[in-house]
Amino acid sequence: MSFETVASTVVVLAILVGLIAFLAFLKKKGKSFTFRVFTALGLGVVFGAGIQIVFGLGTDATKTALDWMSIVGQGYINLLKMLVMPLVFVAIVGAFTRAEVTDNLGKIGAVALVVLLATVAIAAIVGWAVIAFSGLAGASFADGTVDPTKLATLQDKQETVAALTIPQELLSFIPTNVFADFTGSRSTSTIAVVIFSAIVGVAYLKLRDKDSEQAEFFKKFIDALYGIVMRIVNMVLSLTPYGVLALIANFMAKSDFAAVLDLGKFVIVSYVALITVFIVHLIIVGANRVSPITYVKKAFPVLSFAFVSRTSAGALPMNIETQRHALGVDSATANFAASFGMSIGQNGCAGIYPAMLATIIAPTVGINVFSPEFVVMLVAVIVVSSFGIAGVGGGATFASLIVLGTLGLPIEIVGILASVEPLIDMGRTALNVSDSMVAGITSSHVNGGFNREVFNDPEAQVSAAGDIEA
Repeated sequence: MSFETVASTVVVLAILVGLIAFLAFLKKKGKSFTFRVFTALGLGVVFGAGIQIVFGLGTDATKTALDWMSIVGQGYINLLKMLVMPLVFVAIVGAFTRAEVTDNLGKIGAVALVVLLATVAIAAIVGWAVIAFSGLAGASFADGTVDPTKLATLQDKQETVAALTIPQELLSFIPTNVFADFTGSRSTSTIAVVIFSAIVGVAYLKLRDKDSEQAEFFKKFIDALYGIVMRIVNMVLSLTPYGVLALIANFMAKSDFAAVLDLGKFVIVSYVALITVFIVHLIIVGANRVSPITYVKKAFPVLSFAFVSRTSAGALPMNIETQRHALGVDSATANFAASFGMSIGQNGCAGIYPAMLATIIAPTVGINVFSPEFVVMLVAVIVVSSFGIAGVGGGATFASLIVLGTLGLPIEIVGILASVEPLIDMGRTALNVSDSMVAGITSSHVNGGFNREVFNDPEAQVSAAGDIEA
């Protein structure tokens, strides 16, 4: 490593430490959690852009500095992912031990699934429409080239997903080794843990009827475990401003803005589609007789985090806490909706993006994108394939390969558009998280567990869950 690289890394890290110290100072002065998060967002944009301007894109100095910075940014994401499985387990089992769900369990899950699948169908239609009517169907960049190594990787992934039939995919939801699923070893591990947790909850209810002493012991154990996990959640979420600072700085420093300009129309059209589906979310929120504006204000912290971090799984703890403590969704519904939304019906990654890619590439193989048969088949394939899409980076690529492979379309388009993938993925992830929260609000409203007083209380924020503001 050259002296210049070492020196530049030291300078970058010194600035990062200074910015972290400034955010800590704002906390000491009593500035709100939301204010500090958005301050970190702004500082990260300037800091990251400065790194690229001074040291250059992809240089050794930039790569080394960002590698060290990842201790803060990616370390924060890893801490959040660490919480996903324990949080899902204790929250769902705890809902049973606190008698929050019994007869309503089926209704809670059914309504949430209906919302998730209906909105992913709408997202697919929107993705098709923005390409079909913008003139990008069969666009020239679809005839470009892709790195052979990247293409080989995509082909390997496609062979993997091609071996999965729909029945096999549904069977993958059932846990065969719950300990492996607790490690997140499969794309459907979250759903498998949800199912296992529900089974444990039902077993508790049956035990309670036969042996109240053992059931009481188990209840106290789960309550204690829930308290510990939530305390860890609060500790990790309190690090959000520092994580956001490092994550957005990393994104700005690594972004190839020349590639963004080359594919600018596709990026713009993608965000038109994302905003359109988000408006659909607001319409659904309004149909539940609550204010869409209030929803945006209260959901904005977790949506902005999802935007920066690009991980639905990492956003799960904040997602659940936002639903419970800011949006008035009952605990059981919040946990089910957020958990389902990580792997089922993701509007951005499993809905809009695969539909856009399929519509772009279809004319190059002689398919009329305005054909009703094509549109119906596209939407149907997307809805079915939206099951089991992992809420982590790469989920959109996985979904796209399934859809393109099922429709018999070339996969090169996935690699060609990879240069602008991170920029679009930010908006997709935020939309995925919004979809799960809309499903939570709707299910809670339908099943009578929705607390309108909490929703309408301007002081009820995600920080109400614990010591985030402290």
